[in-house]
Amino acid sequence: MQQQISALEKQVYISAKTISEKRKAVGSKLSSEVESLLANLGMKDARFAVSINEKPGNDIEQKCGLYGMDNIEFLISANLGSALLPLAKVASGGEMSRVMLAIKTHLMKNLGLSTIIFDEIDTGISGRTAQMVSEKMAQIGANHQILCITHLSQIASMADAHFLIEKGVEDGRTKTAIKELATEEIYMELARMLGGAEITSAVVQNAKEMKLLADKIKTY
Repeated sequence: MQQQISALEKQVYISAKTISEKRKAVGSKLSSEVESLLANLGMKDARFAVSINEKPGNDIEQKCGLYGMDNIEFLISANLGSALLPLAKVASGGEMSRVMLAIKTHLMKNLGLSTIIFDEIDTGISGRTAQMVSEKMAQIGANHQILCITHLSQIASMADAHFLIEKGVEDGRTKTAIKELATEEIYMELARMLGGAEITSAVVQNAKEMKLLADKIKTY
């Protein structure tokens, strides 16, 4: 039995080493493509890297756990001259949103995914950055299905179909309802995102113009 265990451990180590080499090759490709995509999202000086280091220890049990023999970490330098540091520790909400968009764009292209879900990718972004993110999502949407939950008008306006999700109380229980919006309802929801407590005619007109402009930007 001990001989069998040793033989199996050797097979595990060889398999883990093979996966590690593949990870390093793919990590290099991912880093390059994410940097290119970030430049198109307003982060022209950003650097992105995938850190892959072998786990410490000499025993197979130490090196080859559930996720293989590597410790993997995403690193980013968002500004010119800054050092590469762990993404999870130094990235702002806006930077994290754009990195996530870039990574998912890369995965869709290389894994042949047909549908992708973005849950509040607008966290920490606004203004021109939000517009760039929405335009990139529209480009992806030309060939893939995107489901996006958002509270930001720039991103919502790019959608081909709009659904309103609301919570309400019925028979003493909280329930969630979803409703597809007609054209005028879309304008009102965009106006609600744009406006404050009072939705004026000027805000509604702004929402209409935003939606019409978004439809012109889309290339499909």
